[in-house]
Amino acid sequence: MALARVVTFEGVNPEQAERVADEIRSTGRPDDVPATELIMLHDAAGERAVVILFFDNEEDYAQGDRVLSAMPADMTPGRRASVARCEVSARMTG
Repeated sequence: MALARVVTFEGVNPEQAERVADEIRSTGRPDDVPATELIMLHDAAGERAVVILFFDNEEDYAQGDRVLSAMPADMTPGRRASVARCEVSARMTG
């Protein structure tokens, strides 16, 4: 069963969002976060961002959650407002 970690951030201005997006594009995910995919969405007008990470199983999710929960605030795009663990019910790409 695939799982997703859905994190919302508040107070995210365009510069912060671009800084984090550039870092993701240049370095990829951390080696100790076994996510299969990462999506970052930014609402510039509302100064909010949503980051969704997909994991293949519970063990991978738990490892990623531990690492990401310990991430220093200056490495995030804004204030972490919420974190949700979700089962992936349906997914379509392309």
